[in-house]
Amino acid sequence: MPNINHIILSWARETTELSIENAAHKLQIKDGKTTSSEEKLLAYENGTLAPSRSMLLRMSKLYHRPLLTFYLDKPPRTGDRGEDFRTLPDQFEGQENAYVDVLIRDIKARQSLVRETLIDEEDINLGFIGGSTVDQGVLHIANILREALNFDLDEFRTQSDYGEAFKILRHKTEEAGVFVLLQGNLGSHHTNIGVDTFRGFALADDIAPFILINDRDARSAWSFTLLHEMAHLALGQTGVSGAHGEMQIEKFCNEVASEFLLPTEEFKEFQLSSSDLEIISEEISHYAYAKKVSSSHIAYRLYRRNDIDKKSWTQLHEHYQKKWKEHREKEKAKNKQQAGGPSYYVVRKYKLGALVSLVQRLTYSGVISTTKAGMLLDVKPLKVHRLFNENQPA
Repeated sequence: MPNINHIILSWARETTELSIENAAHKLQIKDGKTTSSEEKLLAYENGTLAPSRSMLLRMSKLYHRPLLTFYLDKPPRTGDRGEDFRTLPDQFEGQENAYVDVLIRDIKARQSLVRETLIDEEDINLGFIGGSTVDQGVLHIANILREALNFDLDEFRTQSDYGEAFKILRHKTEEAGVFVLLQGNLGSHHTNIGVDTFRGFALADDIAPFILINDRDARSAWSFTLLHEMAHLALGQTGVSGAHGEMQIEKFCNEVASEFLLPTEEFKEFQLSSSDLEIISEEISHYAYAKKVSSSHIAYRLYRRNDIDKKSWTQLHEHYQKKWKEHREKEKAKNKQQAGGPSYYVVRKYKLGALVSLVQRLTYSGVISTTKAGMLLDVKPLKVHRLFNENQPA
């Protein structure tokens, strides 16, 4: 068992704004024959007494901090979200925002530990992180990202579906040194986070940058979100993005992602053959699938190009959203009816991406313990090796 950093125990309590008395009561610490519950908690915090695992789990829940946080060398950097790039809708659900905070804290705790283990490795070269500015323009940053990822757009587009195309882009991104995670809740559907609240998160770092994508979004949008967050990384920005990008920086990063996936010069060749909305819808869907970008994105670019008016763009967007939701419900019903399907380990491994292979290397080389590996992968220590050995989904 790795050592607990007692300094972080007091930091976690204080940042939750709990007094020693309140925390001891909520943690259900009992008075002893010679020491009070408050004195016991202080002993945990000054390092003279080691908390049990069950006590650490209670602290994790009470302080709203991932268990892994207590094993870090120092408290995570302040500012849980970094910059908040979102424009939240009027019907925004506040509880989901709390889930976003917890999720990002968890990602930051994992990233801190990954950084600690990689900091002495000599072959890390992430010069594209923070190497660009908005003043250099959309085209410049799109080209910087193409070079950094060594990306073949034709290979991306010839994949059988949106999911396979995303795998290509994700693989290239992870080869470039960026960890890409897929997660849209806190481990249960009861904590699902809608894309209006959170679509993506970028954690800029010159050693262990992370991108988090809300996998509750349509698969056709994942590649765009990844590149949007890569634009933030190129600018050296840490922050969270939502579905509504009204801020100027969000529009800029959207334009970078758009230019990367479908260059403006190429898009000029696409022309609508009719003014009939039904025909337009079909033409857009066919073109979008061939380019492996979402239909809504193509419709928006047509609106920006003045090929369709705002009313038509709104109708098309609502139409595509409805079709996606219907497809998602059909997939859910189909999965319930079918026996089997991917195992928990296969799904987990896919969502964690390159983080699994890194943790496997660090575990087998003795750099980290199985307990720490479990915390990084968010699985129980006994399941770590099963996760390592599970095949990736086809």
